[in-house]
Amino acid sequence: MTDSDHTIIIACVSPELDCGRYPVKREVGDVLSVEADIFKEGHEVLAAVVRFREVGTPAWHEAAMTPTTNDRWQGEFPLPRNTRYQYTVQAWTDVFASWRQDLEKKFEAGQAVSLELLEGRLLVAGAARRANGTDRHRLQLVLAHFDRLADAPEREAQRAEILLAPPVRAVMARDPDRRDVTTYDRELEVVVDRPLARCAAWYEMFARSQGTRPDASATFRDCEARLPDIRDMGFDVVYLPPIHPIGRTHRKGPNNRTEAGPDDPGSPYAIGAAEGGHKAIHPDLGTLDDFRSFVRRAAELGMEVALDFAIQCSPDHPYLKSHPEWFRHRPDGTIRFAENPPKRYEDIVALDFYGPHRDALWGEWRDVVLFWIEQGIRIFRVDNPHTKPIPFWAWLIRDVQARHPDTVFLSEAFTRPKILKALAKAGFSQSYTYFTWRTFKHELIEYLQELTLSEVKEYLRPNLFTNTPDILPSFLQTGGRPAFQIRLVLAATLSSLYGIYNGFELCEAQAIPGTEEYLDSEKYQYRVWDWARPGNIKDYISRINRIRQENPALHELENLRFHPADNDNILFYGKESLDGSNSIFVAVNLDPFEAHEATLEFPLQTLAMPPDTSFQATELIAGRRHLWRGARHRVHLDPESNPAAIYRIAPWPYRDYVETCF
Repeated sequence: MTDSDHTIIIACVSPELDCGRYPVKREVGDVLSVEADIFKEGHEVLAAVVRFREVGTPAWHEAAMTPTTNDRWQGEFPLPRNTRYQYTVQAWTDVFASWRQDLEKKFEAGQAVSLELLEGRLLVAGAARRANGTDRHRLQLVLAHFDRLADAPEREAQRAEILLAPPVRAVMARDPDRRDVTTYDRELEVVVDRPLARCAAWYEMFARSQGTRPDASATFRDCEARLPDIRDMGFDVVYLPPIHPIGRTHRKGPNNRTEAGPDDPGSPYAIGAAEGGHKAIHPDLGTLDDFRSFVRRAAELGMEVALDFAIQCSPDHPYLKSHPEWFRHRPDGTIRFAENPPKRYEDIVALDFYGPHRDALWGEWRDVVLFWIEQGIRIFRVDNPHTKPIPFWAWLIRDVQARHPDTVFLSEAFTRPKILKALAKAGFSQSYTYFTWRTFKHELIEYLQELTLSEVKEYLRPNLFTNTPDILPSFLQTGGRPAFQIRLVLAATLSSLYGIYNGFELCEAQAIPGTEEYLDSEKYQYRVWDWARPGNIKDYISRINRIRQENPALHELENLRFHPADNDNILFYGKESLDGSNSIFVAVNLDPFEAHEATLEFPLQTLAMPPDTSFQATELIAGRRHLWRGARHRVHLDPESNPAAIYRIAPWPYRDYVETCF
């Protein structure tokens, strides 16, 4: 049968990205819902299935699709394993259901149906020949019973009843006649990651600044000593910027000065020196055994370690001697520095990802990732992926995940929107976002709706970092302690993924004037922090992370919905768990300087509550309970005392609440 012979149309399959070029993303335990437009000429009844299999396995499985409205069909299949699945849609004319439909209509109209009954018998006989075992025996009994009744008008109803019996329908549906089967012309993919790819709280720890000496690097033993403090704040992932040897040529000094003193440590992103490159540990931090001990200790405390994968080479990197062809050379033979004019990164040289050396270069970077996987790392934060080819990332991530499906890649792509999205499509498990610069109500609503309600939700998991070593937003620079609390609550509850950079808990806001750069940044010098500094918000962070952990509604992303609040300074939104048992609503004062009030409108109807019902609202940050009636309630949010409120809603009386959360 040629394509032109197919009369069944299968179109507008969803989810599908760029005509099937990229996979969609889900997590272990999810169910993938697939929809498609399926139709043909005439009035015959159609049947359809979603076909699915694990990538690399030969056998297809099927899940029935059902029509919804306007020739739209829907089906779903489970995703129990951390792997990749292929899926497609198949449809055919359900000859028996079409026959049954016509027969019933003629009966209702009082028309003779003797020929139709003979047609039905032929269909059952054909199915009996195709069937095996019990089904064949059952259909043969049906045929024998049908044949025992004389072909007479007064017997038509009885004979029809035999062929229309529900058991006959069930057997016929199990082995249908698919002579005109049509299969969608693409096999689509879904990447099924482990749940941590969707829900986690990240803490970025600058390893060399975890000690007590302002003139020397901390060690991994110092880092281990900090882990309980990070665990107590409720974080799931401890992320380390580069831990490798740092080059000396053109080493940067404090505050990114182009000249460094003999004792200045340089930027950890200028990777590579006589001590080694991307597979080596900076000797000041310790040994590879010390690093493995750090990873084990984090695991004992219930956390994972993420490592920065920065494809940045200093002029002293061993690769320049062993593979000079991997680097970009200027006409005079010198190696080009990395640049983003007018910025110049004199301590980093530019790689050439194309040319005859491409396979060796790409393979080496893949092997760097595999090396650290051998050391116990399964999470990689990738620095500046938008400055390397997107096909490179698609290849590397797929290759690594084929060997280690539990590997998670976070894209630090602060770049143009289409490139950021293309990197997510190419395979990155999570992505940095523009949340860092969205501060006003309309900005936050517009951006988060794009992330959660548009096609973007199929492939981009937003990790809402509040700050980074490179970015101290002006909101945090000027807003004081309330600004840090406001941004924390927003990041931790708008998305199921968020992160902070160490110092955030101390409300560190010292910036180089006129920039978003930290003053005396630990990117260029050693820092010693007082982790109990007065004014810190560690208890507040612990409280917010505990609320996240205890409420399944906050473990999801796509369930985010914004609700009315009659003040542009107050953002009001909610999330409901997939089973409907957990409903969380958040009100945040976006102004760090002044108190504001607003009337919040709770969506009682979507919570299956009558408009005038009474319900219990437990404010989880302060631990206060309210017995409210109706949808509209007034809130007062003072940035100095309660910049945000998080409500857990339940019908009254509510007997399931456990008071141990306070």
